[in-house]
Amino acid sequence: MNTELQSAEDLAVRAGAILLKHYGQRTSVAWKGKNDPVTAADIEASRFIVSELRTLFPGDAILCEEEKDDLRRLSNPRVWVVDPMDGTKEFIAGRGEFVVMIGLAIDGEARLGAVYQPTEDKLYSGTVGNGAYLSHNGVRKQLHVSTQTDPARATMALSRSHLSSNTEAIRSHLGIQRSVQIGSIGIKVGLVCEGLAEVYVQGRGTSLWDTCGPEAIIHAAGGRMTDATGQPFRYNVEDVKNVRGVVATNSLLHDRAVQAAIAVTRQSGGR
Repeated sequence: MNTELQSAEDLAVRAGAILLKHYGQRTSVAWKGKNDPVTAADIEASRFIVSELRTLFPGDAILCEEEKDDLRRLSNPRVWVVDPMDGTKEFIAGRGEFVVMIGLAIDGEARLGAVYQPTEDKLYSGTVGNGAYLSHNGVRKQLHVSTQTDPARATMALSRSHLSSNTEAIRSHLGIQRSVQIGSIGIKVGLVCEGLAEVYVQGRGTSLWDTCGPEAIIHAAGGRMTDATGQPFRYNVEDVKNVRGVVATNSLLHDRAVQAAIAVTRQSGGR
């Protein structure tokens, strides 16, 4: 998987340069749906990544947020899962909390990921079974999740744009006191991979391209990611929505986080 990982890292960084070219400039914003913006930067980065992947790996399928879904991917054992910019709202607001995310699913499971935050030159990457790494300003180090087992001493990563009352209730249920609120899911999962946070929970609102790359990296760093009922994600399914939410942890707190998510969802009537 060395060739695939190096390619994903390279494409994420080069796509990040495309986003930076647009960042801070006046840009038109279109809306794909309620609360779902897209900019010229998203589109340009998307076309670049998809074109390069088709050239590098012509036999593989591609699922990309900004491209029409080709359901022939369901019969292909290898699928690249791409979000050319996660954190578009942060990008539009002039906050640098956006990333490029590229994942590779094999036989329906996330196996490789590259997540790049161009404003900080931070590249999270890894393959399941071969470790996760952070490259930052020319320095590369291996990532390991924290060994914290006490929720009262843990930190929870919270969404800046999608914070819900259920998430706050889950934090309270777990007894977590410390939290950090930040943009892209890729950055929040990255904090767990770095050992700077232990728990991240998100309800509805994410899709397969939001989780594939980060899931591979957090597993490679020793953590876990499942839906909010504790079931694994599958990337060879037709529905691209993660309808049962996301729980990402340092593994040691995972079961308790899932139990809290289930309890809060029941109390809220499934909202």
